[in-house]
Amino acid sequence: MRPSHATQQMSIPESALDRLFKFITEREAAGDPVDDYESFENELREVFAAAEGEVLARELARFDLDVPVVFIDGKAYRQVLREKKTYMSAAGPVAVERSLYRSRNDEKALCPMELRAGVVEKFWTPRAAKLGLWTIAHMTPKEAEELFARLGAMAPSQSSLDRLPKQLGQKWEDNRIQFERALRTAETVPAGAVLMTVSLDGVKLPMKDGERAEKRSRQEAEGKQTKGPAGYREAACGTVSFYDRQCNRLLTRRFGRMPESKKVTLKQMLTDEALAALEQRPDLRLVKVADGAPDNWTYLLDALPKGPAVLDFYHATEHLNAALVAAYGETNPKRRSQYDKLRAVLLEDPRGAEKVIRSLVHLRDSFPRRKKIARELGFFRRNRHKMYYANFRDLNLPIGSGVTEAACKTLVTQRMKRSGMGWAPDGGGQSILTFRSHTQSDRFDGAWSLVAATYRHEVNLPDNVIPLRAKQRS
Repeated sequence: MRPSHATQQMSIPESALDRLFKFITEREAAGDPVDDYESFENELREVFAAAEGEVLARELARFDLDVPVVFIDGKAYRQVLREKKTYMSAAGPVAVERSLYRSRNDEKALCPMELRAGVVEKFWTPRAAKLGLWTIAHMTPKEAEELFARLGAMAPSQSSLDRLPKQLGQKWEDNRIQFERALRTAETVPAGAVLMTVSLDGVKLPMKDGERAEKRSRQEAEGKQTKGPAGYREAACGTVSFYDRQCNRLLTRRFGRMPESKKVTLKQMLTDEALAALEQRPDLRLVKVADGAPDNWTYLLDALPKGPAVLDFYHATEHLNAALVAAYGETNPKRRSQYDKLRAVLLEDPRGAEKVIRSLVHLRDSFPRRKKIARELGFFRRNRHKMYYANFRDLNLPIGSGVTEAACKTLVTQRMKRSGMGWAPDGGGQSILTFRSHTQSDRFDGAWSLVAATYRHEVNLPDNVIPLRAKQRS
């Protein structure tokens, strides 16, 4: 039978793969270069992305089921709808026809295709979600939207990028303890490590509900100036670092938490991390390093196993300088010469802390009306056992908490303290800190695998049922 005229006029739509092969073939046959190489790059990227999206759509369709009934967690779900849905893939949007199932009328419909493929939040393919999450850990949703648009292919909206870390962050918080345990179990302490440091610090973060009005009212009632960061609260940062015999840092795990009373969660995270490392490597020497905040030292000395306690040297010198400024003034040459002398004593003399204390006693007696000197003297007396810097250096122990201070800057300040930013305690701030800390701790891929696994779910068919698989159209 000869085809009808109408059939002869019909044409099968050209697929993206056909367009790609045609594009490549035409360019291979061309004798002259393209007129504009940048335009050629853009066009090539577009046809490759379209072909990639077509292949991704076809493969995603293989996860679809088209049967009357499926079983999820032993519960029967009946097919209620077939429809086409667009998902965001790393190559751009892909449209796939899929089935929806419901157990009862009052329940939300489930999509076996999404559950079997691990589609994230009913929108993102796994790789697209991973790329979006990594990007938002480093920049704002608006910046990420522009970056993806310039790169081509995947082009999620600012609002989608804003929601993604919040959704994944909630998954992480719901499973945080077991996820962190899984990360630690999969890792090994660096082979050359001989000591481990644990440290924590805080950094003020602008909060949308930081009790600004209440603090201003209290300040006014008490006759105080209503200046300063009244709308700020302290986010917490912690580090666990490993060093070799020459005190070269081999690896640092960074942790960040949104403002919380007494840094409770961060402290428990640091404890779990340190104890897991010591269980794996009992020979590691534990060193505790921090500035002079009393609460930090209450935790470090009480919650962790025994080990040297080191007060950050730079912090100690700040207190030394404050005492000398109180005595001589900031610009007095004697202040500078005394500071240089006592700083060297504190750093290099095995009995440096005692000698600095004696000098401050003399300074206090010489200037009895300068109360600041007495306060700084008290600071040195309380912390003298953490100031044996010459001995620490002889043992190749770190004497500074710069790693933790840097974590405060890179985890919090650079990403979360930009002009105009403000964070709510129950907003997306913790999600940013969580996944940003993973990127800075060589843990992002492992953390992603744990979160992504929560979106994959087994779907079972009734006995003797073979699913129909509709062909995926271009």
